Amino acid sequence: MRLPESQVAVLNAASATDERTIAQLAEATDQKPETVTDAVFDLRDEGLVSVAETTAESVELTDEGVEYADEGLPEVRLYRAALDAGDGDAVPMGQVIGASSLGGPQVDIALSNFARKGYGHIDSGELAPDADADPDADEEAAALAALAAGESVDGDVLDQLESRNLVVRHERTIRAVTLTDEGVTALMEGVEAAETVDRLTPELLTSGEWEDVEFTEYNVEADAPEARGGKKHILRQTADRVKDVLTGMGFAEMEGPHADADFWINDCLFMPQDHPARTHWDRFALDVPPMEDIPEDLIDRVRDAHLNGVGEDGDGYHSPWSEDFARAIALRGHTTSLSMRYLSGHEVGELEPPQRYFSVEKVYRNDTLDPTHLLEFYQIEGWVMAEDLSVRDLMGTFEEFYSHFGITDIQFKPHYNPYTEPSFELFGRHPETGELIEIGNSGMFREEVLRPLGVECDVMAWGLALERLLMLMYGFDDIRDVHGTLCDLDLLRETEVLK
Repeated sequence: MRLPESQVAVLNAASATDERTIAQLAEATDQKPETVTDAVFDLRDEGLVSVAETTAESVELTDEGVEYADEGLPEVRLYRAALDAGDGDAVPMGQVIGASSLGGPQVDIALSNFARKGYGHIDSGELAPDADADPDADEEAAALAALAAGESVDGDVLDQLESRNLVVRHERTIRAVTLTDEGVTALMEGVEAAETVDRLTPELLTSGEWEDVEFTEYNVEADAPEARGGKKHILRQTADRVKDVLTGMGFAEMEGPHADADFWINDCLFMPQDHPARTHWDRFALDVPPMEDIPEDLIDRVRDAHLNGVGEDGDGYHSPWSEDFARAIALRGHTTSLSMRYLSGHEVGELEPPQRYFSVEKVYRNDTLDPTHLLEFYQIEGWVMAEDLSVRDLMGTFEEFYSHFGITDIQFKPHYNPYTEPSFELFGRHPETGELIEIGNSGMFREEVLRPLGVECDVMAWGLALERLLMLMYGFDDIRDVHGTLCDLDLLRETEVLK
């Protein structure tokens, strides 16, 4: 029997009584593991060897995992710093973060896991540590230490470490090779090595030697490294899908600045300047020059609405109103600032009804981090300007919009907004937990909003959360799995947006 040289070497190194792995055969034959694997599959096809396959898993700390194993988990460091700084009492967040020496993404990671693990709670910019918490019993910290020491870790804690990108699991196939009776017989009868070539070269063609040589067969079952290319983030895919749906419903898209004057963000919305949502606790103010490009007559009308109300029966807030505050720049807390720019005619000129506009853009809020809240998220903003609109029109718009995503169980709850009346929140049922989760806010703009803008007809408007839509579509129960420093990379790679 004549076989390629690599197969002869493997056949001689294999045993009929003891299993030999690919690695052992590669060492014995002084060949590359890939070459041995190819030879083994060919020998198996000839019936000369048998191959038993098993799967083994190994766990490796990422660079971030190694860092936390050495220095401690961010949430543990934050907890210890809070205890030291306040002796168990609530402490300003900035003071604790400074004392913990955390920086960059570690701050977000620490804050998001602080409450999750029961180390305390965060409220109004202060951290209140739980004196009864025991960071020494932190399962994740113990698991990191065990892995760093070369020990094995099993169970849910390993899943949690993987979701935090602190460990990487590697699965590999182990192949054990044994000579069959036919293989033993072939060796006893004698096996000769046949010279083979693995590629057709110009020299072989010009010399004519290609007619006499034996070519190596290609094995398409051999192991190959997994190749992963880049792809558009699932949030961006969903945003594109939303844009397609709204465009198909007759809407045009709005664009505008992420950093804007408080005038457009809140004052035009009839939000009093002493409203809690406009304090430094809830907004991200920027230390930049104020915005000058705001029409003076519009400022006067908005100021008058705040101070005196609109119409004969109107009544303002009877609280101070500062033009300096209105011109101050902050990151927008909602994309309704774009709606104000467009409805006022400042952005694209005066609009005549009917009009439909939308945007799907990022907004920024100083919220407490939890499974449904982040410091930044995407808002689906929209409004319709027309005569004789009603809440029924608004509800019907939502039902049509969400039906494009296979969502039909939408519920409405009356709500209060300073800028809409009537107002209501939207809720959808989570496909996995069955719980109702808030997915948006909406209503009919009040006269105090529309009159100063020069709008004399009805306008219905809404702000929906793109991430919440994603939760209803795919059953995610924590938006940090798809957005932010704790995102699940495998989930992002494998999930495709339904068209």
